[in-house]
Amino acid sequence: MPVTATPAQVRIFDTTLRDGEQSPGCSMSPSQKLVMARALAELGVDVIETGFPASSQSDREAAALISRELRDTTLCVLSRCLPGDIEASARALDGTARPRIHLFLSTSPLHREHKLRMSREQVLEAVARSVAAARGFVDDVEFSAEDALRTEEDFLAEVIATAIASGAGTINLPDTVGYTTPTEIRGLFERMIANVPGARGVIFSTHCHNDLGLAVANSLAAIEGGARQVECSVNGIGERAGNAALEEVVMSLKVRGAYFGADTRIDTNRIVPTSQLLQRLVGMPVQRNKAVVGANAFAHEAGIHQHGMLRHRGTYEIMRPEDVGWPSSQMVLGRHSGRAAVEQRLRALGYLLEESELDLVFASFKALCEKQRVVHDNDLQTLMQDGADSEGYRLSSMTVSDAGHRARATVELSDPDGDRVFETAEGDGPVDALFAALAMATGVDLVLESYQVHSVGLGRDARGEANLSVRYEGAEYDGTGTSKDIIEASALAWLDVANRLLRQRNGTKAKSEMAEA
Repeated sequence: MPVTATPAQVRIFDTTLRDGEQSPGCSMSPSQKLVMARALAELGVDVIETGFPASSQSDREAAALISRELRDTTLCVLSRCLPGDIEASARALDGTARPRIHLFLSTSPLHREHKLRMSREQVLEAVARSVAAARGFVDDVEFSAEDALRTEEDFLAEVIATAIASGAGTINLPDTVGYTTPTEIRGLFERMIANVPGARGVIFSTHCHNDLGLAVANSLAAIEGGARQVECSVNGIGERAGNAALEEVVMSLKVRGAYFGADTRIDTNRIVPTSQLLQRLVGMPVQRNKAVVGANAFAHEAGIHQHGMLRHRGTYEIMRPEDVGWPSSQMVLGRHSGRAAVEQRLRALGYLLEESELDLVFASFKALCEKQRVVHDNDLQTLMQDGADSEGYRLSSMTVSDAGHRARATVELSDPDGDRVFETAEGDGPVDALFAALAMATGVDLVLESYQVHSVGLGRDARGEANLSVRYEGAEYDGTGTSKDIIEASALAWLDVANRLLRQRNGTKAKSEMAEA
């Protein structure tokens, strides 16, 4: 793509609430959709597709809720090329400040024969009639040629020309089944924009599915071909293997702006918080190695990588984690980590060691790596406790019961001075009761944001790993705990955060006292 002095502006059309919600297990209530829509507006999305009003009462309610609150973002609803659908869409958009009706009709021979049972002429007639009808209700109409990438090019050109002549301002050419390749889709957009009458007066849009893992690559290629709107979803959720992931498209244009000559108006600092909100709303976490928003996206374990990162972050990171909403890069400690990374992490935890002390701790660290895959902060603290006085609570024992209407948990901790602390608390469930007891025992009140438990390893050697995200005094912290028992793993994850906060607090206090002295 030739580079221009002023980057071309690419609209972000977010379909998390429509196509994304169709992903099995990702349904959202109207109130949940409203929460997500607010986040999408704050993110800077240009168009939010709120649902498919003709399909359900829930989608109609969601569209109404969102339209009453969001006044500066284009709100769009999906509609088949049927009079009843178009009228339902118009009613759902009533009172919307910036409404759009998004019409779609299949155009490929496979769909025409087996799904629609319509001829070419009938499809063209339906497109002309439906676009004109939608324009009678709203000024902003988008038309999608479903399965465009498997449609005969001569017929696709006729469909596009008909939609434009009938009043469509946006033309979407979706790769409905994730079948195309970057070269194919780039060429198709170039030819349609260059040759179809009226094409240069409208916005061309791309909507790529991820069946072959090419959704983002194909969306970027479509931009190279002239598309100026990308239809995508947060975390890439959607039908089957999903849609092009919003965060990957946006950051590709941001990082490789000089190559693509295009950009979006997305506030990239909001990407990770928006991703995490969606994960909490639908209960579908992203894989750890997911680009941009995965837990490992800015995590480094290999000693060579860590050494390079400590010298200059640009050696192994092409974007700053802070620019997408992560607090910082992570040096994950494991069997591949080197001495420099271990020393750097110990310094962050408040330990300043002499060379001889570091030698002993590093040897213990390597021995521990033979037993577990990842060494966390609480593991390092335990190593330090084995050879020096340290601050932190350690779990001695616990009992949890869940009989009757309320669960009860009793914990015994060893406090920073080595004294025993016992506390009992009740909660709505065993984990809620456990965390309440730990809060009482430590005096650290953490607000739980998210909590997940999964298995690590196979068979009899498998262990439970608990991961939680908590809020304390306005800041968010993550904790991890591993044990054969998932409830114990949960307790260790909670203490992981509490002990870190305690160490930070005491470290700050010590620095203040030294400064005063």
